[in-house]
Amino acid sequence: MKKRALICALALSSCVAVLAADRVRPNIVVLVADDWGFSDVGSFGSEISTPNIDELARHGVRFANFHVAASCAPTRSMLLTGVDNHLNGIGNLRETMPQAHLGKPGYLGSLDTNVVTVATLLKDSGYRTYITGKWNVGSEPYNRPDQRGFDRSIVQGDTGSDNWVPTQRYLPHAAKVFWFEDGKDALMPEEYYSSTFFVDRMIDYLRSGSQSGKPFFAYVGFQANHVPLQAPREFNDKYKGRYKDGWTALRKERRDRAAALGLVPAGTPMVTMSTTGDWNALSGKDKLYQAREMEVYAGMAEAMDYHAGRLIAFLKQSGEYDNTVFVFLSDNGAEGSDYSEAQPWLWTQYTQDIDKLGGKGAYGIAGPGWASVSVAPLNTYKFYSGEGGIRSPMIISGVPGIAQDQVHLGMTHVTDIVPTLLDLAQVANPGRMYQGKAIEPLTGRSLLPVLQNPLARVHASDEAIGYELAGNMALFRGDLKIVKNNPPMGDGQWHLHDLKSDPGETRDLQSQMPEVFQTMRADYQTWSNSHHVLPMPEGYNPVYQVAINQLLNYAIPTYGKTVLIWFSVLAAALASMVVVRRRRRKP
Repeated sequence: MKKRALICALALSSCVAVLAADRVRPNIVVLVADDWGFSDVGSFGSEISTPNIDELARHGVRFANFHVAASCAPTRSMLLTGVDNHLNGIGNLRETMPQAHLGKPGYLGSLDTNVVTVATLLKDSGYRTYITGKWNVGSEPYNRPDQRGFDRSIVQGDTGSDNWVPTQRYLPHAAKVFWFEDGKDALMPEEYYSSTFFVDRMIDYLRSGSQSGKPFFAYVGFQANHVPLQAPREFNDKYKGRYKDGWTALRKERRDRAAALGLVPAGTPMVTMSTTGDWNALSGKDKLYQAREMEVYAGMAEAMDYHAGRLIAFLKQSGEYDNTVFVFLSDNGAEGSDYSEAQPWLWTQYTQDIDKLGGKGAYGIAGPGWASVSVAPLNTYKFYSGEGGIRSPMIISGVPGIAQDQVHLGMTHVTDIVPTLLDLAQVANPGRMYQGKAIEPLTGRSLLPVLQNPLARVHASDEAIGYELAGNMALFRGDLKIVKNNPPMGDGQWHLHDLKSDPGETRDLQSQMPEVFQTMRADYQTWSNSHHVLPMPEGYNPVYQVAINQLLNYAIPTYGKTVLIWFSVLAAALASMVVVRRRRRKP
């Protein structure tokens, strides 16, 4: 192992030396999509038009085996710090976190003080640093972007909000949407379109600092395609009629295109997820409605790509494009919730009329059927530890000397991005100390060797990489993965898969490889103990937990005793309904 580590270190040093000799320090742009599935990008097999992201892919490397967390805040915490989310304070999304976990080590719901962000490291080395869009890693004053290394910032502290009215909540997680500009409460426009606004403000920041002579780090956290699905009609209407054949047929189409692009093996087997309904069993009216939901989804994604293209065009016009590295990724797999539990609240806030979907005041939801398309050919989606929940499209582009229009098939992880950016910027890895303070060391590996040779691997075949979120678990070792998902997407049992031949996780190999299975189970337990992973409370259900947290964090503080009274009445009514149904079922 020591010899291998030495060889890897020498190879990496060589890569860095070559890049440093050929160029000045690059600008860096990070584009983060929200809830895009593995095959939602054209260059990953999608029918959705994403020409600007696809152009980045043509000038860089697509990562076909890149992993994130299955929800937004944990992924963003690792993207910003290069440290596993159980060590950086965001072991779970605050909205789904059991009250018994909140505040425990690793479960703060916000970035801990034991980590530094890549923005801090770049700023301290001479970069100008900017962020616009979704932040979601802590709204406390010490955790806002101005205290985490960003020179300029306008961000949303929450998991999401309306895309037309920035102050409109998408769910009642809190009394309002929290927006911050340079660390202070932001004065937001009454109306906007989120992707337009985030890119406009980023261009303003870049233009204002253009005379400094410093390279820049620009992070754009889009809301697309987080619920509510919303986009200008001209984008949505481009897809009229495209989705009339339904999700099952399109899932197969995407699988085949991804295989033709070299991203997955030809003929990759796929499961039919337990939550995927029978398209042919829908009425004609329901088919039209569901097709329109996906038209809006596609329009929202294309609108995001269009505005990313405006940023790229600005960089070309300003002469910065040729010295800019781009990183594109999604924060987790596609959203598969149907939001049925939220309908009583949505009825008072939004319309779901088919003719208004996508527009102001309308609430679009892709649902589990279309989510199975977005993650094709993978299994499960957002919140779960199957590949569909944690395998994200990722592209790195614009690094001179790297492979062009290539695919890397080896296991990579979101924590690998920070060390990669530091190497590109010629900034030293901070190790365990920074400016006299003990910090968590980076847990990822630099991807520079892969960028120069997509056949290389940065994670050894015997390296164990663990994962856990809200009781859904996994561990990777080379091409092998053990995974455990809770219902309804899983059976609560461990399974073993070979991702190289079976990325759709259709074949359980534990009976054929019992020793490997047991070794990986032991590896997971070791990882879990070292990362202070807490067991989920008995009977934990993420949907119910969201409702409980909304009650405790928003409803009771806002409405007090009135809510408790109505909640008690509702609980009693629901309990009575359950009793009546059970009695009727008895023979």
